Amino acid sequence: MRSRLLLIAFLGLSTAAIASEISVRELHSDDTLLSMGRHRFENGRILNLNVGIGSGAFHHPEDPPNVIWTVGDRGPNLTCSEFRSAAQAELPGCRDTKNARVFLTPSYSPSIYRVLLTEAGTFRITDVVTLKDRDGVPLSGLPNPLTSTTSETPLDGRGRPLERDVNGIDAEAVIRLTDGTFWIADENSPSILHVAADGRIVTRHVPQGTETDYAGARYDVVGSLPTILAKRQLNRGIESLAVSRDERFLFFIMQSPLANPDTTAFRTSRNVRLFKIERTSMQIVGEYVYELDEPKTFRRDTPKDQADVRISEMVTVGPDRLLVLERTEATTKLYEINLADATNIHGTPWDEPSTEPSLEQQAVLADAKIVPVPKTLRFDTADYPKIAGKTEGVAMLADDTLVLINDDDFGIGGAHTQVVVVHGLSFQAP
Repeated sequence: MRSRLLLIAFLGLSTAAIASEISVRELHSDDTLLSMGRHRFENGRILNLNVGIGSGAFHHPEDPPNVIWTVGDRGPNLTCSEFRSAAQAELPGCRDTKNARVFLTPSYSPSIYRVLLTEAGTFRITDVVTLKDRDGVPLSGLPNPLTSTTSETPLDGRGRPLERDVNGIDAEAVIRLTDGTFWIADENSPSILHVAADGRIVTRHVPQGTETDYAGARYDVVGSLPTILAKRQLNRGIESLAVSRDERFLFFIMQSPLANPDTTAFRTSRNVRLFKIERTSMQIVGEYVYELDEPKTFRRDTPKDQADVRISEMVTVGPDRLLVLERTEATTKLYEINLADATNIHGTPWDEPSTEPSLEQQAVLADAKIVPVPKTLRFDTADYPKIAGKTEGVAMLADDTLVLINDDDFGIGGAHTQVVVVHGLSFQAP
């Protein structure tokens, strides 16, 4: 009861408002820990950078009612076209470099953040857990030297080549367990990582058959994920993690359809793979299909390409029931799904790369005798224009109160981190 009353006070709601309509409250911050200073391009142009903390979010039931954990990805980074727009100049090295990505601060270490939400409508960072190797050395966000799938070629802010880093992490989702350890998801190199309370990587779980890509990593690497996940489209790996309330099961979903068998399938498919893992054994016990919405249904930006629709977060709302964040750049939808009402395709030919046509090439899932997870729309930011775009984190507080947070891309485009508290939704099982 005390936690519930604290939450009510934090939200600024009366008890009468609790049972009424949906309310949305925006929180902002001037915490100096969010400032990264200025980056000066070679032509003198200045870019003000922020620490991006909103790639994922989580609230543990034993946390204080106004505390969430978030994660930042790999630091300020741009494609060559994005660099051209930000710097108003061409970058030497971009023209002749395949899959180039520019890292303005390659020394940045991906981190987990403890965030306090205040009654005054602000938030601040109260702890930073830097990700480290087994020896306590902070990790970078540079891409791994992958050979089993596509990878990026890193450049610094002057266009000079950087070394790929076998220990590098692109952290995009976070959950925290009762024992104080964390799990995070990696988008660029599709994997999930168990992390000690002090930020040291315990184990990185990667697609089976790709273990040699991580030879020499200063943490344990296990090939426990399905081989077919190596077919992820470049930079569209795992961006969502959830855990069952008894912490027995982990759930993760790919950000986009796999490039299976090729990029054309990724660009046109709506079929995304969702997995359920028994946490102690790390065995896959379920695989399901989540069918993306069509681009035209995202009302704040209405993109034309199916590939612009992606999944960036999940949170548990009940046994085998999840809330999934499906988004474009400006519009975010939250769908409740129930795995019990979908086809479990784990252990079927759909996981074999030789299957033709592939799961991603199935335009009508019913023709393949597959029932996708049923989706119930619970929230759409198109109805709330003050909510920032690129929402990537969702945390569940008490009383079905949600916290949303955006990925501000470290301020490259002028955005800032915004936290939004949403009250009035209901996720009670029928």
